[in-house]
Amino acid sequence: MNTALIIFKREFASFFATPVAYVFIAIFLVLSGVFAFSIGGLFERGQADLLPFFNFHPWLYLFLVPAMAMRSWSEERKSGSIELLMTLPITAWQATLGKFLAAWAVLGLSLILTFPLWITVNYLGNPDNGIILAAYIGSWLMAGAFLSIGLCMSAATKSQVVAFILAVVVCFVFVLSGSDMVLNAFKEWLPLVLLDTLASFSFLTHFEAMAKGVLAFNDVGYFLIVMAVWLYAGLLVIEQKKAE
Repeated sequence: MNTALIIFKREFASFFATPVAYVFIAIFLVLSGVFAFSIGGLFERGQADLLPFFNFHPWLYLFLVPAMAMRSWSEERKSGSIELLMTLPITAWQATLGKFLAAWAVLGLSLILTFPLWITVNYLGNPDNGIILAAYIGSWLMAGAFLSIGLCMSAATKSQVVAFILAVVVCFVFVLSGSDMVLNAFKEWLPLVLLDTLASFSFLTHFEAMAKGVLAFNDVGYFLIVMAVWLYAGLLVIEQKKAE
């Protein structure tokens, strides 16, 4: 863990050594405000909550998180620095974990910087702050799931553009699988059990409950499992590239 912590510090600092973190945070804050106020009608609803703000997070993460993750391994492979990294007394798992935690911390910081919205709804009314806290936790967990997929795709190619496209496509499948559009398309010929299984893979299905304040074990566990599976898949890709 000490080695992974070193990688974490290196990667976290690298985000702020370049405009990447600043641009990501700025875009996230601006789009969050636009979606919450202009499209979500935060004030017009007449309710003191942040549900319109959180409802758009899956769609924000769908493009922003892959854009953040695409350089993580692709840049290392393109520049050749991955060979140097792997000659150090560092395992591929430590490097993967360090990179993931650094990017996840930036995502967490982005969420923390939306705190004025929380203050605003408390000023305007009496919201259930427990629900809002649960929604923040759920959003961060979902962001980690998006990120793990993005890191895996970044490990699979030297091209950042290809890594971005692959990550968006895979994440889009996970988001859309629980949407009404997909479920309605399959409900005529797919058994109810399989339909429920399809919906259970959706980020939307699990996050919507969290956004309403329900931190159920199966929802939290789902995002943790998705993170673990995709990080392990990325680890296998890195190990394979080392062997080539």
